[in-house]
Amino acid sequence: MGKLLVVGSVALDTVKTPFGEVSEVLGGSATFFSTAASYFTSVDLIAVVGEDFPPQHLDFLKSRGIDVTGLERRPGATFRWKGEYTHQLNEAHTLDTKLNVFETFRPQIPDAYRSPDLLFLGNIDPELQLDVLQKLSRPPLVACDTMNFWINGKRDALWRVLEQVDILIINDGEARALGEDSNLVKVAKKVLARGPKHLIIKRGEYGVLMFNEKQVFGAPAFPLEDVRDPTGAGDTFAGGFLGHLTATGDRSLEAFKQAIIFGSVMASFTVEAFSLDRLRILDYKEVQERFRAFKRLTHFEDIS
Repeated sequence: MGKLLVVGSVALDTVKTPFGEVSEVLGGSATFFSTAASYFTSVDLIAVVGEDFPPQHLDFLKSRGIDVTGLERRPGATFRWKGEYTHQLNEAHTLDTKLNVFETFRPQIPDAYRSPDLLFLGNIDPELQLDVLQKLSRPPLVACDTMNFWINGKRDALWRVLEQVDILIINDGEARALGEDSNLVKVAKKVLARGPKHLIIKRGEYGVLMFNEKQVFGAPAFPLEDVRDPTGAGDTFAGGFLGHLTATGDRSLEAFKQAIIFGSVMASFTVEAFSLDRLRILDYKEVQERFRAFKRLTHFEDIS
């Protein structure tokens, strides 16, 4: 089993959807990512929280086998995000963001974390992503995420990051902003020419597309009867995807396709409940069963 290192945010979320609302629940990109990845491999987490971070959340991360040595606790308040979804669940409307201790976050890398098999840089400031890359000897595989705030505000630094990563995982809106084109095929050509070997575009309820030099691969989102909260779906997709790749050590195109489906499986469970509530009770057998259901959903015979 390989070692997966994630650098990102741990937060407290307040979320309202047409199906309910929750206040001050566990959230953050690195939290969703590492929880999903922990079903496949061992995870080391680098993030920062304030002195008000509830101990039961720390206990939960530890219960998933996540190494929290790199989770820094600092004086002040934990990063908080407040958002709302309409029945158009593909996009969150941010109502309030309080960065708090996350505003001055400077990732510190414990010695035990310095040789990961795979590094995932969450959607933090590209300058910090570069700083982490400079502090580590180059891991065999590097993946990153970003968001429109950095695409629009720190484009040059972001491109410098992308020159050094193997996999970029972003949503369709972010892809169009980065590639400055509405056509995702044209966007992919532009991005792949600048560094990443693989571009993975998350499309919410419409599934996911993977572009690389050899081919385009697409997978649908799993059709669900009960969708309650999409928060963290993209991060759990990345966690399942990269967790599987870390666990197998396989870098073949077929392994990437399998990983896409495992990522989609983890995202599909996440949206069934608020915060991480579905993942708290998830059994790996359920993951395997839904993976097989995905295969049945998308399988068809060639024409003779």
